[in-house]
Amino acid sequence: MNETVTNLAGWIPAVILPTATLFQLIKIIRSKSADGVSLTTWILFGFANLGLYVFTEKYQAPQTLIGLLGTAVLNFIIVGRILSLRKRAGTHSS
Repeated sequence: MNETVTNLAGWIPAVILPTATLFQLIKIIRSKSADGVSLTTWILFGFANLGLYVFTEKYQAPQTLIGLLGTAVLNFIIVGRILSLRKRAGTHSS
């Protein structure tokens, strides 16, 4: 496939993945609640993004840094926020 097309295609998840994750994080922060948010799902998303980052072997490409590694960081921030909110509320459901 054309390198330009492949390069541009890489920007689609590089924009969508962190943006979608940021929407969830913002919702949790604004509502000060993780009700209905799956801890297990966000842990799995984080590890999946890390796995894809390693799998691509494009460690310096901005698309992988932003789309996969950056999103993994946001996933684990969400996990931390969920755990923090649940600790305050005294619940431990996933």
